Amino acid sequence: MERLVVTVYTSRKPPPPAPEPAPEPVKRRLRVPEPRWIVFAVVVSLFASMLLVNGLVTGEFTQDGAAESTAETGQVPAAALDGGPIIQTDGTTTKTVSAPSKQIVLTFDDGPDPQYTPEILKVLARYHVPGTFFMIGSEIAKYPDLVRQVKNEGHEIGIHTFTHPEMSTKNEWRRTVEMRETQLALAGAAGVSSVIFRPPYSSTVDALDNTNWSVIQDMGERGYLTVVNNLDSRDWEPSVSIDDIIKAVTPDGDDGAILLFHDGGGDRSRTASALATVIPELIKMGYSFTTVAKVTGMSTVNPAAPVDSRILGGGIVLAVRIAQLVTHWFTWLLVVFGVLTIARLVLMLTLGRRHVRRRRRPRRYDKPVTVVVPAYNEKECIADTVRSLAASTHPIRVIVVDDGSTDGTAEIADGLGFPNVTVIWQPNSGKPAALNTGIAAAGTDVVVMMDGDTVFEPDTVRHLVQPFADESIGAVAGNAKVANRKGMIALWQHIEYVVGFGIDRRAYDEMRCMATVPGAIGAFRRTALKQVNGLSDDTLAEDTDLTIAIIRAGWRVVYEEKARAWTEAPTTIRQLWRQRYRWSYGTMQAMWKHRRALIERGPGGKFGRRGLINLALFQTLMPLLSPLIDVFLIYGLIFLDPAETLIAWFAMLAVQMASTVYAFRLDKESLKPIWAVPLQQFVYRQLMYLVLIQSTLAALGGIRLGWQKLQRAGGLSALLGARSRP
Repeated sequence: MERLVVTVYTSRKPPPPAPEPAPEPVKRRLRVPEPRWIVFAVVVSLFASMLLVNGLVTGEFTQDGAAESTAETGQVPAAALDGGPIIQTDGTTTKTVSAPSKQIVLTFDDGPDPQYTPEILKVLARYHVPGTFFMIGSEIAKYPDLVRQVKNEGHEIGIHTFTHPEMSTKNEWRRTVEMRETQLALAGAAGVSSVIFRPPYSSTVDALDNTNWSVIQDMGERGYLTVVNNLDSRDWEPSVSIDDIIKAVTPDGDDGAILLFHDGGGDRSRTASALATVIPELIKMGYSFTTVAKVTGMSTVNPAAPVDSRILGGGIVLAVRIAQLVTHWFTWLLVVFGVLTIARLVLMLTLGRRHVRRRRRPRRYDKPVTVVVPAYNEKECIADTVRSLAASTHPIRVIVVDDGSTDGTAEIADGLGFPNVTVIWQPNSGKPAALNTGIAAAGTDVVVMMDGDTVFEPDTVRHLVQPFADESIGAVAGNAKVANRKGMIALWQHIEYVVGFGIDRRAYDEMRCMATVPGAIGAFRRTALKQVNGLSDDTLAEDTDLTIAIIRAGWRVVYEEKARAWTEAPTTIRQLWRQRYRWSYGTMQAMWKHRRALIERGPGGKFGRRGLINLALFQTLMPLLSPLIDVFLIYGLIFLDPAETLIAWFAMLAVQMASTVYAFRLDKESLKPIWAVPLQQFVYRQLMYLVLIQSTLAALGGIRLGWQKLQRAGGLSALLGARSRP
């Protein structure tokens, strides 16, 4: 393999400055692209709108039921109290109509229902009996085919509002919406309108009072005939029997009647059976069956709807159908993802435990190694980093590669005067180039790479390089720890690091699909580095890119939990965003670069079908859908059973808490920070999702970022000393 060729200055101090004008260094400022939040906002808004539509049309409602009036009736006209169940009023005059003697009008509320309406239609068709179906607008929009079937079979359709509210408690605007949307849904489904109306929870004329009369009067002024009933089948009662239903709807003497049944809104399994008995019995008694139109002398109660109403109504029906499909498929997607998440968690915990219990053969790697420290403007931390390496219990040579720093980083490292530390200065070229410079200058079989803002414990290098006693090992990932744990943002990162290293990397080691040897602490066999031609600047996640390349070259990558490195985590939202944006975007680049691993044979293929699929599914696709999951949670609290929704959420939180505790135990960490895990769900988790979303949008747009530089506070040695760490 061709040897890496680099041009560097190898003096311990930077060379004299070039004659004026001096070339400006490459800017290392992270250029955050213009946020492409419009696409994201549109997607989330559309999804929320679909859930809202579906919630409105699927919201459970209280069943209709008969009730005697217990309120004042002073405002109800005598004509209504003493009249028939079909009421016409304009606010000034009131007229009522009753079914003629020996005539029956069969009415059905709360449908259409895909199970019970067809059963009832079959009974009506068997006896050639017409019916009047007072339909709910949301159900019309959900089942337009049923509405057309009812119309085509010659039955009448009435309005029963859109969401089945108690209309007497709603203001004028809400009443208008309930009626208008139902008319539009009817027009879109069947091409007709309706002039008859039945209030939800209505009963007989005897139940009229001032409250419900205000609704009837309002609807009369809008041009509707209100149709209540004479006899209630009470098929809405859970304990009612078929015999009870038959008795309830049989008129006294020769009286005509409007009978109330239900074809939706609950368990209507007894309604069709009761009808199959009621209809022939009433026919034997000399009754005939009629419609509201014939009783009132109208030609039809369902005139053709205007063209504009049909168009708007068709849009409503289409929107509801789409909302239903989206909600249905997303519900199943949540189930699938939930099962996959639990299955993955169980697998990771099992493999993590196996990694802990695995008995490794005694091995010893005593050869000197080279530690390469790339540094760009690390004046706050570089001294702590170099001092920690100087205390190493393993023989090492340290190469600090200053990548054109402008803050005196090279001078600080050189001024420490450690004999085994070499400072190399090069023009500003980027982190991969700086690492390649150090690799080219290394003279050992194993090269350790770390960041310039990281501190090693004295035994870190010794633990890190022991796996190289096995000639099949090409790289070793160490255990990165957050040193600055004060502040909520840093604490959340500490939790994330412990779980990621304590469980995930152990499991990846067992599955041989370690996707990333972290830049903060990793060791590489120099032969493997030469084989893949060192680090590439093709991606922003050079550590992930390098790790995958080494695995595809046939080397094994393992995890050594005893090799600890302490790093300073970002402490502000802005700094965290910059860091994770680069990581996330770079990981996507690395996944795309190595996509052919999915179809390879050997170690590369195993990694592709394990590691890449894991990255794509659990670190990209599922987090991208997480904002929609949060919206769905709100949907469940509003439109579904809030208790069940909260139980499911707390169950997932409990699983997460348990796995976090387990990870802390494996890593021998204090459990005190665990209290912050629930708070992660409301801030940190959403922030990481937004970072991933912006990274995805940036990747789709082909934006390229530079080597970001975070602002460091320094003083890692003091932080570690405060926790009694070496």
